[in-house]
Amino acid sequence: MIVIGIDPHMKSHTGVAIDASTGVVLGEVTVSADDDGHDELLGWARALSAERTFAVEDCRHVSGRLERHLLPRGEQVVRVPPKMMAGARASARSYGKSDPIDAACVARAALREPSLPHATLAGPESDVRLLVDHRDDLVKDRARTQKRLRWHCHDLEVPLHLPPRVLDRYVWLDRLERALRELPESTRRSIALDQVAMCRDATRRIRELEREILRRVRALAPELLSFPGCSAISAAHLIGQTAGASRFSGEAAFAMHAGTAPLSVSSGKTERHRLSRTGNRCLNSTIHMIAVTQARMHPPAIAFMARKKAEGMSNRESLRCLKRHISRAVFKTMSRAEKARLAPVIVAGFRAEEVAVAV
Repeated sequence: MIVIGIDPHMKSHTGVAIDASTGVVLGEVTVSADDDGHDELLGWARALSAERTFAVEDCRHVSGRLERHLLPRGEQVVRVPPKMMAGARASARSYGKSDPIDAACVARAALREPSLPHATLAGPESDVRLLVDHRDDLVKDRARTQKRLRWHCHDLEVPLHLPPRVLDRYVWLDRLERALRELPESTRRSIALDQVAMCRDATRRIRELEREILRRVRALAPELLSFPGCSAISAAHLIGQTAGASRFSGEAAFAMHAGTAPLSVSSGKTERHRLSRTGNRCLNSTIHMIAVTQARMHPPAIAFMARKKAEGMSNRESLRCLKRHISRAVFKTMSRAEKARLAPVIVAGFRAEEVAVAV
């Protein structure tokens, strides 16, 4: 059994094969990042051993094409987070940085952590992630335009008071456009009018994307929409960043991936845990927003927080415990939805096997 660590780049991929039992480096290769190079990498790996696992640094913007080449051909691929690879490099006896060194560190990190999630072919979850990421980019671009527009309005002394967070509403954009057109012509006025049009177009596109995201979330995991504190955008982030609940061995592995599982820092007779700053930060942020919302308005969560505070925990510590419980419920909800979606359909009067997971 060998593990092949891959350091992916836009133009080339470097692979290093390590024996899983001894840790000895068996060879290295650098190939081009195209179909011919991927075939060369696969042939080289198959010549080394009949049992192999590809450990790829989790940079899917440059490694996705390689994964899509390996998985249909029956290869086993695991994704190694960059932080884990960097930690392996920092603890190595040999110093320095190169593509072979990085690839070897990826392989050693995969050997050290056998519970890493396996890569799978992109499904509908990937489309949801692309849509919600595109929507977030548009929101950020619109926010930058809104800031510049406010400065122009301040300099032009527009006779209109603009409350906070109103430049994404058509009625306020129409009012602002009318006020700008009443001012004398100037370069700044023209730019401000262009920015009003940009905000209006961005808002229209963002709302279209939100409707499309809601439609896809309802098709993939409608139960998430009824989860307290989880909006359609939050549900889309959970679905897209998880990329399939079935690739995790259980809710504990999912919590570790999301960074909501507390880390043990016990020593001697002292037993305690600390906040985990690892894991998928987008998943962690989404679960954090759900926890904050539930702690404010969801009675079971409010009672949970009160009970933890009565045990002597601070508000932050109580919130971390709540996030851990939420990640468990979210994982089970997504697992149930995924199994129901992939379950056999009712054919010719025969009932499909019912899938039920308690949350």
